[in-house]
Amino acid sequence: MKLIETVYAHCDIPCGIYSDHPSQIAADTVVKMNEKIAELGEPPHHSEKEKFLAYHNSLTRMILVKEQHAELCKREILILWTDYFKPAHLEKYPDLHEQIWKACKLASKNKQEINMQTAKELQEAVHEIGHIFSETKK
Repeated sequence: MKLIETVYAHCDIPCGIYSDHPSQIAADTVVKMNEKIAELGEPPHHSEKEKFLAYHNSLTRMILVKEQHAELCKREILILWTDYFKPAHLEKYPDLHEQIWKACKLASKNKQEINMQTAKELQEAVHEIGHIFSETKK
């Protein structure tokens, strides 16, 4: 008896539709959430309970969105890496593997901390991958 193996793909139908836009929007969102967190301004500890709760509610939501988009960014980069880029692309862009690895590591780091420099590094790394992606589409 032959076993049936379950396989997974970008979508249920091999559509051939790939885009760098989701990863770029996700990286931009990580930067934006870092900006918003920096602008939030913690209320004094002896402030009204409503202000204190509002601050923590906003902070929690911004951190959650930052982490969700860092994960989405990583996922979208990996989709391009595993499903779109081919050996011919690596021949033309020999550091592509390193760039993908760096971007995914930066996405993980952005989940771990609130750091504008790291967020901007992610944004730039994703932009570079997007440039390569665009070049391969020509």
